[in-house]
Formats: sequence, structure tokens, C-alpha cells
Amino acid sequence: MAGFTQSALISKLEELNASQQSIQTLSLWLIHHRKHHSTIVKTWIDEVEKADDHRKLTLMYLANDVIQNSKKKGPEYGKEFGHVLKQAFVSVGDVHCSEKTRSSLSRILNIWEERGVYDKQQIASFRTAFNAALEPQTKRRKLSESNTEVLYDVDAFVSVGDVHCSEKTRSSLSRILNIWEERGVYDKQQIASFRTAFNAALEPQTKRRKLSESNTEVLYDVDGITERHIKLSPKPELRECPETQELIKVLLELETSASSDANIREKIAKLPPEVSEIQLLSKVQDRVAAENLSIQVNEAVDLLTNYNTRLVTEMEDRKRASAMLKDYIAAQRELLEQAEQRLEECQSNLEQVCKVREELQSLAHLPMPEKPLPAAGDLFKIRNHQTNSSGGKHQHNSHSKNKKSSRSSS
Repeated sequence: MAGFTQSALISKLEELNASQQSIQTLSLWLIHHRKHHSTIVKTWIDEVEKADDHRKLTLMYLANDVIQNSKKKGPEYGKEFGHVLKQAFVSVGDVHCSEKTRSSLSRILNIWEERGVYDKQQIASFRTAFNAALEPQTKRRKLSESNTEVLYDVDAFVSVGDVHCSEKTRSSLSRILNIWEERGVYDKQQIASFRTAFNAALEPQTKRRKLSESNTEVLYDVDGITERHIKLSPKPELRECPETQELIKVLLELETSASSDANIREKIAKLPPEVSEIQLLSKVQDRVAAENLSIQVNEAVDLLTNYNTRLVTEMEDRKRASAMLKDYIAAQRELLEQAEQRLEECQSNLEQVCKVREELQSLAHLPMPEKPLPAAGDLFKIRNHQTNSSGGKHQHNSHSKNKKSSRSSS
């Protein structure tokens, strides 16, 4: 992996796009260079400050990916990003923030709160800063004398809905929302977000779909559409399992271990028998031969000592690789079970969607009236016309009768 420099970081941030592959690739690079976390986070917040709305959201997606996926490597990024995230949310809210950006960032905050990435106080400060930046200056409510901003946000409605909410409380809050909407206290988008949050909080716990504690929800922007990806992760007790790339690296290193070194093994096999067989010392005739044999013995000792040290290291590496494989296989089995459960859920949802589609198709074959039904106004016109017609006939008949009676009397 390429070495770290600030210029390389800036270049990679400038090349970053909203695709899942781009975000994950840069996230892995940043996690690999986590010892430079201070410089990385400082550069990141600088880029956020000067980016446009769409790019700010992409940078927030990147931060989300780095923060969540670096937790098992160390807390450096979580702590460092925690110092600047409030500033980042204010920066994102200060621009002409789209509804898509609002909902995406609100979802990220909810994920962090559910996963315990940051404590509730930090999440509340991030959310308050973001909502305050979004709210128009003319619509900020200030308490008299203290100038304390009263920020009505989604959290308040979630908090009320989370308890066992009575019917009276529901109707009262619904009435408050209607009044706010009628009087323009908040815009329609904000009112809708309050109402949605409150209704979701009222929903029974058995119907709430929450991520398991071991999984991570990550948001990506694909062709202008925000996609929600659930990244399956093993249970907490299996979190220390190695990364795939790390395991591959260890296994590849074992291919060049001492026992696989054919050259050294060949040198050992070609050592003369005199260096290992004591009985052959009797064949030494003079001092020169003895010195030559001594040199050979010393070289053989060095060769064998070095090889033996490498073999001991290899044994330790193989034990470590065996433990890593054991953990990795256990984690993959756990992920397989989770994936199968997700597949069953998706298949169940698909069956329900297909049933609804079939019902809708059957409705298409219902007979349609040849003539459209008359409108209510037309019905009144027809009735008035009939009344007038009957009145005219009645007058004509009366007139005829009067004529007949006058003739008979004459």
C-alpha cells in the first residue's frame, strides 16, 4: 500500500466520489495509515469546509465508514473525528442543504446512536448543531432575556413516542403538529420529519427492524440515490478475527518459510561428512587439513544455527496462522448464518411483494363502466330540468282543461 503524505491524502480526497467502491478503498487506505490520524482528520475537515453540498455528504459517508470499520483496530479515529464532527455538521447545514442530505445525515446519527459509536450527549450535540445550522434565522425561537435558542427537533418526538404513549398524548401532539403546519412555524419538510419520527417511535417494538449489535449500516450514494448497505460482522466475541487480506499475507509468507527454502536444504545436504562424524577426525594428517576442517565446521554451525532459528520462527508463525484460520473460519460461519437469515427475510419480503402485485393485476381485469358517472353538479342540473319539464306539462294540461270547460258552458 502506498506510503502516506499529506499531498497524497489531499489528492485522494479530491478524487473521491460517492460510489461504494471509492469510499471503501479510501477508507481502507486511511485505516492502514491510522498513525497519521491527526493530520488525516484535520485535512478532512478542511475539505468539508470548502466542499459543496453533494461533496460534503460524500465526505461524511467516508468519515462514517472509517469510524465504524476502524473500531477494532483502535479508537484513534473515533476520538479524533469526535473533536471536529460538530463543526462538520454545522458546515453541512450552513449550505443550501437538500432534503436528501438532511435525511442521510440524520440516518448516520441514528446509526451511531444505536451502535454506541458516540455517547448520547455527543450525538445530541451533533444533531443540535446540524438542526441549528439548517433552521432559517427568521424562524429561530429565542427565549426573552436569555437569548437561549429553543430548538424543536426530532429527538423530542422520538422521546415521547418511545414511552407507553396514551391516546390523549398522541392526539395532542398530532394537533400541535397541525397547528405548526397551518401557521408556518416550521416548513412542511420539518413537520413531516417530526411526524414520521413520532409515528415510528409509536410502532410496537416487535415490528421495529433493528440491526443486530454485530452489524454495521453504511450509506452510499449511487447514481444520485442513497443506498443502505448492511455490512455483516461476526459476534462481539469473534471480533478479533483477522482481516482477509491480513490472513492472505500471513499464508503467503509461509510459502517462503525455512522448511520451503530448497537452496538452504540443498546446502545442508551437501555438507561433507567430516563436519558431523567424529570418527573421521582420525583422517586429519596435518595442521593445514585441520584448519580447513575447522573452517568448514564453523560454516556448517553458522548455517545450521541460522536455519534452526528460522525453523523455530516458522513454528511460531504456523501456530499463529493456525489460530487465525480457526478464528477466521468461525467468523465466516457466523457471517454465513447471518447471510442466510438475511436471505430468508428478503425472500419473505419478495413473496409478499409478489402477492400484492398479483392482487393489483387482478384489479386491472375489473369491468369498467362504458360511460363515466355524472358529477354531483350534473345530477342537480338533470333534476332541475326534469322538475321544470313536469311543471310545464302540468300548466299546459290545466290550460287545456280550462278551454274545454269554457266551451261546454257556452
